[in-house]
Amino acid sequence: MVDLSPFTRPVGRLLATAQNGLEVLRYGGLETGAVPSPFQIIESVPMYRLRRYFPPDVRPGATPPGPPVLMVHPMMMSADMWDVTRAEGAVGILHAAGIDPWVIDFGSPDQVEGGMQRNLADHVVALSEAIDTVRKVTDRDVHLAGYSQGGMFAYQTAAYRHAKNLASIVAFGSPVDTLAGLPLNLPANFGAAAADFMADHVFSRIDIPGWLARTGFQMLDPIKTAQARIDFLLQLHDREALLPREQQRRFLSNEGWIAWSGPAIAELLKQFIAHNRMMSGGFAIRGDLVTLSDIDCPILAVVGEVDDIGQPASVRGIKRAAPQADVYEYLIRTGHFGLVVGSKAATQTWPTVASWVKWLEGEGDLSDDVVPMALRPAEPSESGVPLASRVAHGAAAATEVTFGIARSAAGALVSANKSARALVVETARTLPRLTRLGQINDHTRISLGRIMSEQASATPEGEFLLFDGRVHTYEAVDRRINNVVRGLIDVGVRQGARVGVLMETRPSALVAIAALSRLGAVAVLMPADADLAEAAALGGVTDVMADPSNLDAASRLPLRVLVLGGGENRDLEPHGNPNVVDMEQIDPDVVALPGWYRPNPGFARDLAYIAFATVGGKLVARQITNFRWALSAFGTASAANLGRGDTVYCLTPLHHQSGLLVSLGGAVVGGTRIALSRGLRPDRFVHELRQYGVTVVSYTWAMLRDVIDDPSFALHGNHPVRLFIGSGMPTGLWERVEEEFAPAHVVEFFATTDGQAVLANVSGAKVGSAGRPLPGGGRIELAAYDVDDDLILEDERGFVALAGPNEVGVLLAHPRGPIDPTASVKRGVFAPADTWVSTEYLFRRDDDGDFWAVDNRGSVIRTARGPVFSAAVNDAVGRIGAVDLAVTYKVEVGGRAVAVTALTLAPGGSVPTADLNEALAALPVGAQPDLVHVVPDMKLSASYRPLLGPLRAAGIPKASRNAWYRDDDTGVYKRFTAAVRAELLGEDSAS
Repeated sequence: MVDLSPFTRPVGRLLATAQNGLEVLRYGGLETGAVPSPFQIIESVPMYRLRRYFPPDVRPGATPPGPPVLMVHPMMMSADMWDVTRAEGAVGILHAAGIDPWVIDFGSPDQVEGGMQRNLADHVVALSEAIDTVRKVTDRDVHLAGYSQGGMFAYQTAAYRHAKNLASIVAFGSPVDTLAGLPLNLPANFGAAAADFMADHVFSRIDIPGWLARTGFQMLDPIKTAQARIDFLLQLHDREALLPREQQRRFLSNEGWIAWSGPAIAELLKQFIAHNRMMSGGFAIRGDLVTLSDIDCPILAVVGEVDDIGQPASVRGIKRAAPQADVYEYLIRTGHFGLVVGSKAATQTWPTVASWVKWLEGEGDLSDDVVPMALRPAEPSESGVPLASRVAHGAAAATEVTFGIARSAAGALVSANKSARALVVETARTLPRLTRLGQINDHTRISLGRIMSEQASATPEGEFLLFDGRVHTYEAVDRRINNVVRGLIDVGVRQGARVGVLMETRPSALVAIAALSRLGAVAVLMPADADLAEAAALGGVTDVMADPSNLDAASRLPLRVLVLGGGENRDLEPHGNPNVVDMEQIDPDVVALPGWYRPNPGFARDLAYIAFATVGGKLVARQITNFRWALSAFGTASAANLGRGDTVYCLTPLHHQSGLLVSLGGAVVGGTRIALSRGLRPDRFVHELRQYGVTVVSYTWAMLRDVIDDPSFALHGNHPVRLFIGSGMPTGLWERVEEEFAPAHVVEFFATTDGQAVLANVSGAKVGSAGRPLPGGGRIELAAYDVDDDLILEDERGFVALAGPNEVGVLLAHPRGPIDPTASVKRGVFAPADTWVSTEYLFRRDDDGDFWAVDNRGSVIRTARGPVFSAAVNDAVGRIGAVDLAVTYKVEVGGRAVAVTALTLAPGGSVPTADLNEALAALPVGAQPDLVHVVPDMKLSASYRPLLGPLRAAGIPKASRNAWYRDDDTGVYKRFTAAVRAELLGEDSAS
């Protein structure tokens, strides 16, 4: 018999291929005969349908359902992903293991009315409502499981509801630290910039249909996609070989992809990639500010070893972002989709998830492969998936090798401090600001109101003001400012009027200050703890704007009181003061704008604000022009490199110059968010850093001491802060802050009241230094100085001589803008008829050109051994590890000056005499103090500056083991005994 198989086999194969191919073309795939798992729709609303798979038998005696697991799909993928194959799908495996599987189905948004307008917040709120439903139906806490972006939804929802009614979270390949591992190993700076651009200019205008979502996913690994299609074609003749994977293939190639709304994509790109707010906190859900640090339920992160979308470094960010949670991880060697669908998912992932749920329910042991996640897991030198793992896995080898080599080369070329792209981005931000600052002259129209208008026009939906856990956009704040302007016009306030602002730090205070600026009036910032009548007189106030909490105090002034804030339906009649006007009762829509009104009329030279300070126990008014405000605002934004991804935390009241000039000014110019606090609350500090996603903290003097020294202070896990910015921070506190909040650093400013001289320690490399002149801030010089005769020295031509390196000199500033009438003006200083302003501050400039504060010219303590410079002494002893604060002051004893340094110690600290001698032996300039002593505490001013008055009034300290005197014979410090004290005071030691 003739064997015809060599001839019939190819023909049969050809016929089988044709038949199977025709079925694929006609129906989109091979008919497998599989049926979906049974489910019941428990809830159906426009935003979602809630499925309960394998509905429980409700008959008496039936086995009750197990713990509920609610599964969440990513936006671009169908909810059917959890049941691609019944035998190997998530819902089937979990049900067989005794779990009660639930699925939230967001549907395809292009098939729902208004669906293509959905944003991320809509999904988070919907998921939160679904959790409530599952909890109500089952009467059990819910295990929340999400794949990829669905896991991000799970994290965000858990944070939004503070983990209420959640038994645990299981996330599969869900990025948290999105910039730590971008797809295709894109550099973080490039990825953030690209995401920001795409959010603003692309996805704000278009949506993604399902076919494009599928194509984009496949293009992330084009070689693997092409290989899968070739394998399918080569096996098209073998139906039995194809059927086991046919449902998965059809799902990935066509059926599993749904449309993605543009607003949701834009919000994802902006909040969680460009600004990385899953890590930093401070993302907004329907106006509420949310942080993952509020999650306190157990978390299981399923990590794909060769996942190049949810890269391990990014997925593991959850450990740092949620420090209150017990975080575990399960590492599986597969790619992104293989985490939840396919043979490995069926045999490894879902059995592990089932054991996790049962372990938490007290019904079994934890899988050996589930381990606690390390806080700082050892990652490869390149971020994301290691190159060796990619090659071993065989996915996109050539492409990944190329990217790996490119990244390695880039890493070798760019320093560890900043990448080349970071420098480009920083320069692109900074140069326009410095250019604009340099172009400001007396006749330039510049003001807070004008910059606010510019920001609201450029990014109306941009987040700006954060307060009490809520967020307000630029457009909303700007609209409120315009409404208040109309109210002010209605009650007769005109351009140039001086209006007191007596308000707590709250949004209405910011709006009041900005509205006065937009009107061209002068905001007189009145501290509530000052003599209000004296402040009103010094400021020339004609009206006072107050909030309800300050109404009683304001009503005692013989002035009209304009009440702003606190709601629209208040009854102020009980005060019985006819001069009280409720601004909230004025309808801005009916106010006709007069012909004289021009928004934001202020010139740089115009007086914009009057602030107050206490000098020598007296209240002193400080005049601030628009130029002075702009100098600080642009300088802060430039020195701190503020961008739209930043959030500035304003701890100081807005009536304080730091709050007005640095925090508010820098935030408005930088286009960043500003978080207003109700005052420094150490017990809330760390929580608010995370809740608001604070990247820049503003401070004054020793303010942060209250935080660091608070017994409840603890910084666990991740924090978003990159910078502390302010002035006057003691050196010891500076070092402690940088140690606690590493890698954040301190940018210390020095600025004269009139703003003519500004220094900034931008690098933060030299603790205690005031840094260098701020670019765009005007020219400064250090004049040679004879400290004994208190004279500025001249050269042989009669011009002022310059101080040499490390010589004490007087800081001079070449004036820009109006000169304060009280300033010390010098003419013919370095050239005929030139004009300079003496700041009256003494500095030294080191060999690198950095400035160091030495003292105020009028505060030098002139002792018999030579001049003692208080700032230099304070910096030197402040470097002793145990020292918290240090101040140096003069005490008169028998007609001679005695220099005394008082110290407070950090909790548990002590100062060995050897450390004191070592610190003061290294004093760079001036003589050492005569006495050093430890005090229990120091009184601080409202701006957290140590008050010298009480210490001076106490006179010479008492003898103790924590007091020392300088032995003039040996030049070293020794214990200050009663006998030495008596000798110093000229007393009989026996008495």
